[in-house]
Amino acid sequence: MKRLRTSSRKLFPFLRWCGKLDRETVRADFSAGLTGAAIVLPQGVAFAAIAGMPLEYGLYASIVPAIVAALFGSSWHLISGPTTAASVIMYSSLSVLAVPGSQEYVTLAITLAFMVGITQFAMALLRMGVLVNFISHSVIVGFTAGAALLIVAKQLKDFLGLDFPEQNNLYESVLYLMQNWEAFHPLVLLISLITIGASLFFQKKWPKYPGMIGALVIGSLIAVILNRILWHWP
Repeated sequence: MKRLRTSSRKLFPFLRWCGKLDRETVRADFSAGLTGAAIVLPQGVAFAAIAGMPLEYGLYASIVPAIVAALFGSSWHLISGPTTAASVIMYSSLSVLAVPGSQEYVTLAITLAFMVGITQFAMALLRMGVLVNFISHSVIVGFTAGAALLIVAKQLKDFLGLDFPEQNNLYESVLYLMQNWEAFHPLVLLISLITIGASLFFQKKWPKYPGMIGALVIGSLIAVILNRILWHWP
């Protein structure tokens, strides 16, 4: 009986802590959940855009993995959900095979996610997580810097209001920008700068609150107002 209970707790880690729940811990978990949702859900939408997926998939990826990790994960503190690195890798891997955002691209992305999940599950069974300890810090820094540059290049079209063709690498994106820099949309650039400025203001003035959400709301409102003014302008 004791062996069965031990095996069950290894297979279903949530059995280790579900008996410790009380009113105080549930209240704390509820507060943490709301705080996390205010930050993670907008990030999930951004990660979906980076990965070339429809935006609603970012919400799915922010909700489902957190539930699975809470029930079957071994860590009480590990954050689960989409990441910038995973989004960049998916985009760079699949954008050469299908048009980002298309039905074929979504099918390939779901298939790739399933294959990665099976691989990770097999590695967990084989206790291969220790291999992460052998990855040097310089490799991680280089990968992070490369991912950041690729994200910046990919988001320039939205930041400047340019109609970028789909590019598969940083060089092509920068070259296209240099050749077509005069075609940027000044109002789109203005809204982008206001959004970034609002985000920095919120972070400095009220660092405890999700400033990015406030900045997105302000940027969206300004975009709607400008669109209404210009639409009805004689």
